[in-house]
Amino acid sequence: MIRAHLRNPWLKKELNILMNFPEKKSKKIDHEALNSGLMRIPRIQVAVVRDLLDIGFREIEELKGRAPEALFEDLRKKKPHSPQDRIYAFRMAVYYAETPNPDPKRLHPWAWQD
Repeated sequence: MIRAHLRNPWLKKELNILMNFPEKKSKKIDHEALNSGLMRIPRIQVAVVRDLLDIGFREIEELKGRAPEALFEDLRKKKPHSPQDRIYAFRMAVYYAETPNPDPKRLHPWAWQD
């Protein structure tokens, strides 16, 4: 009998409230970042692409000749609490943009640590 009632969304929600189960929240998906050309950079995270979009970059070619440290400073002006390790991803992204045949070993953000 209980199973039949769980098919009813209203009853299911009420049962979860009575049993103190937390309500499931859907994850926010950043479609703009996922559909960006910057996602072609190997091993780049969606959050890094979002940060690059926020500071005005839309394509990989726009990263050529840029200083990763300057990109990070621009990001910190817009988002003061950005993680420090974001600089490693910026270094990798600029390397990928500037190098015709990038070394696969250098296409990891952790490979760009100081």
